Amino acid sequence: MVLAAGRGERMRPLTDATPKPLLHVRGKPLLQWHVDALARDGFTNIVINTAWLGEQIPAHFGLQPLSDLRQPLSISYSHEGLDFGGALETAGGIVRALPLLSDVFWVLAGDVFAPDFVFSPAAVQRFVASGKLAHLWLVPNPAHNPKGDFGLTPDPTTPGPQLAVNQADIKYTYSTIGLYRRELFEPPWCDVLTGNPQGVKTALAPLLRRAMDNQLISAELYLGAWTDVGTPERLAQLNQTEPS
Repeated sequence: MVLAAGRGERMRPLTDATPKPLLHVRGKPLLQWHVDALARDGFTNIVINTAWLGEQIPAHFGLQPLSDLRQPLSISYSHEGLDFGGALETAGGIVRALPLLSDVFWVLAGDVFAPDFVFSPAAVQRFVASGKLAHLWLVPNPAHNPKGDFGLTPDPTTPGPQLAVNQADIKYTYSTIGLYRRELFEPPWCDVLTGNPQGVKTALAPLLRRAMDNQLISAELYLGAWTDVGTPERLAQLNQTEPS
């Protein structure tokens, strides 16, 4: 699932006429970078949620969407704007889209730029075998989030690092890329009805922290190129900088 419903207030005036995930980075929309990367790694069934100027996103992909390698894509949409007049926040949007999603699925924000990230099928297999409710990729803290979000401490039950909240001196920033299990968005972790028929706005962080307290979230550090394209200045910097 690619999250593409936000208003992009900090990106105004660029987002007054264009949804943020369709702003261009190095020649193509941010959202297209994600879709192409997912397809290259074998994930061609994609769900995108929309709200602000949401009609532009299906119009961009068309009736027969293709990746950059001309792979046919199956794209489903969860139109929060049409259904409820606006975005439902991260967890609310995911719960709304649950009927379109598998039991295990990727979630990534449509407004980050991570051109080298690999959506590894092996990572999915490890996650399924782990029994965890989510596996997150964290990045070194950018200047706009110096305190970070979550800490990493060793997990004796798994070979990889385990995410811990408020237990590590050094914290990292959530990249907004992760693997999730449907159960995280159902009781007892989430009280919103499956499919979110009432359009409840719900944040993701409280669900994650609740599951972290029960040692059900894992994570790893990602050191590849990554940018939260949250301001016009960051977008301009990306477009002025060619990849090394």
